[in-house]
Amino acid sequence: MKTKTSILGAILGAIGLAPIHAAAPATPKPESRVVVVFVNPESFRDVKRDNFGDNSPELLDQIQKFMITTGERSIPAGVHLEIKVTDVDLAGEFEPQRGPQFGDVRIIRDIYPPRFKLQFTLTDAKGAIISSGQRNITDPDFQTRTMWPADDPLRYEKDILRDWFRSEFRAVNAASK
Repeated sequence: MKTKTSILGAILGAIGLAPIHAAAPATPKPESRVVVVFVNPESFRDVKRDNFGDNSPELLDQIQKFMITTGERSIPAGVHLEIKVTDVDLAGEFEPQRGPQFGDVRIIRDIYPPRFKLQFTLTDAKGAIISSGQRNITDPDFQTRTMWPADDPLRYEKDILRDWFRSEFRAVNAASK
């Protein structure tokens, strides 16, 4: 005697709605044209969620994903970008003098702008270097920017990175059109 499950499967199969039990072959994810590497992240100035812990890998993951996505949009097809981030300092600071109740509150002031130190290499499809260099990315006027979404804890960092990608690779994009 067939079980209810196999009867249901037979009925669904007869009308073309049978569940597929065999795993579909995995389609390989296309390799990204942008590679972001954090060099010695344990020594970064400040990538913390609170004043009590070490640098947060989750925040670095978010920054890395953002840089890869933005980089993919900023460089033309057939071009490869490698970024080595050597330091990160998030906007704001923890001010322990405010007391333990503020241990997880990042105080945002104009004297604490976000900062990134990085090295990059942009190569063409044959591996020839198009552009390379070291950059110290910051904006002392970061608080005057209009950022969206306003509730993103990395909004200031993403905004200055977005501007850097636009300005750094504008000429490469113009040349490819």
